[in-house]
Amino acid sequence: MAQDNRLVEAEKAEGIGAGLQGAIIEDPTTASSISLPHTSRTPSPRPEETEAAQDDFQDLEALAIVRTGPVYSAFGKWKKRYIVVMVTFAAFISPTSANIYFPALNPLQKELDVSTTLINLTLTSYMIFQGLAPTIFGDLADMAGRRPAYILAFIIYLGANIGLALQDSYAALFILRCLQSTGSSGAIALGYGVVADVSTSAERGKYIGMLGAGAMMGPAIGPVIGGILAQFLGWRSIFWFLVIISGCFLVPYTLTVPETGRNVVGNGAVPPQGWNMTILEWYQHRKEEKSLNGLSRSETAEGRRLAQEELARGRKLRWPNPLKTVRIIMEKDMAVVLIYNSLIYTAFYDIMASIPQLFSEIYGYNDLQIGLCYIPFGCGCAFASIINGKLLDGNYKRVAKKVGFTIDRKHGDDLRHFPIERARLEIIWPILYFGLACNLCYGWVLEKNANLAAPLILQFFMGLCINGSFNILSTLVVDLYPQSPSTATAANNLVRCFVGAGGTGIINIMIDSMGRGWCFTFIALVCIAASPMLWVEMKWGPKWREERMVRIDKQKAELERAREVEESSSSTLDNREAEGDASRDEQREKEKD
Repeated sequence: MAQDNRLVEAEKAEGIGAGLQGAIIEDPTTASSISLPHTSRTPSPRPEETEAAQDDFQDLEALAIVRTGPVYSAFGKWKKRYIVVMVTFAAFISPTSANIYFPALNPLQKELDVSTTLINLTLTSYMIFQGLAPTIFGDLADMAGRRPAYILAFIIYLGANIGLALQDSYAALFILRCLQSTGSSGAIALGYGVVADVSTSAERGKYIGMLGAGAMMGPAIGPVIGGILAQFLGWRSIFWFLVIISGCFLVPYTLTVPETGRNVVGNGAVPPQGWNMTILEWYQHRKEEKSLNGLSRSETAEGRRLAQEELARGRKLRWPNPLKTVRIIMEKDMAVVLIYNSLIYTAFYDIMASIPQLFSEIYGYNDLQIGLCYIPFGCGCAFASIINGKLLDGNYKRVAKKVGFTIDRKHGDDLRHFPIERARLEIIWPILYFGLACNLCYGWVLEKNANLAAPLILQFFMGLCINGSFNILSTLVVDLYPQSPSTATAANNLVRCFVGAGGTGIINIMIDSMGRGWCFTFIALVCIAASPMLWVEMKWGPKWREERMVRIDKQKAELERAREVEESSSSTLDNREAEGDASRDEQREKEKD
């Protein structure tokens, strides 16, 4: 029995050690660049191996050299999928909150007796806080873990929805919409962080496709649900519905979804702090403790404590710093992607924000009918997320094969010397330009009061292509900043939501002054004129990224040296104090004698 316990302890110690090594964030860029700079590349293969690799595309991964060290993620395949499904549900709730509100704009305007401009300001303010809130929650998640950030965000969101369902004034509507946005908008940034925690770059497109599909189901069914509820139960029922679905997420998430933050649990092998455990983890932990004898139990507790201390040494609990997000925006390679991403997001959101007014004027539709008109747009968005995942993973493999880069799904790829910009952006050009062409045509179809089928078909293709381009750029953002994926996605949210807020604030003014046709033509031409920014990213992005990584490595080395000096001085001080105590004890002994 004692021998069995020792075997169990040996296995647990091995798992904790692997978790500590796995705490290096993301694609192990930092560790690989310092100690194993060429581990992701194979030696020159034999001729027969080269021929086999050319004949069979999938053999690229099979040719990987055997790498030692921990797996990238200790979570099993089905555990990963469950985690991603749950964060996809959270990502669905966030845009649903924004889009379910559109059919309620007209009844809210009438009941509160305010102008169209004022009611549209509730959209603008929502987007401003949609950009600001993730800068807090993203940094909190990268520092303290994903679970605390999710739970705090959804408690705020739950309270805001209850308030919105009960309010009766424009001021309350405005303030509570800001609070609602604060709670919900962090979900997508946190979701991208969770995907980066559990998946390697080679498989990330698939999981981000799942996450994006959930996020884009909001535009597909949110307005429909909102239209049905507003038409038959009144606008207050919309917010009670959001209370129900947020509760349906929060309870099972709190009880069953484990912590994935790599600076908290490493690759998932290191247990989190007791307060951050799920009920299942706590029960399993208690069961393991009871099954071990006293000595084994103390060894297990000590090993867990040392592993947690090692991870805690690399992070410092503090108030979340939004300026970290601003620093990410100032990086050259990130700035190019974030700015262009914000432009196509604004084009995307201007279409959605203008539908209630335009379709009411042109076709005389009620709230329910307007809600149903969002279905083609949302379906295009959902299809884009699924298709993009396959395209991104496929092009990643194709570029890897072309440059002789070996994919390692088990341990993760070192992207430092891999052209990730090229792997992501090569597929964007036909998708982007076709979507913008549809955007241009959309304006003129509405200008001529065409049959309803024409704008709905164009909406589907705009959702498919414009949102598809947005998803590709969002995936690249995570790949460019693997050290803090949630904070990087928060930077993406900040830029796109600020630019989008300006766009939605003036879209009705632009339509009134320029006309429907020229308004959407102008939006499409701005996006087309700015598209060479993506070519700049492909050409100079790798150089800028390497400069940033060298700077980060230098800063980490300096911090490590400072920590060693501090520990050394502390140890010296402790030794001196011990020597002083010993000499005093010796002096007392002499005096007694």
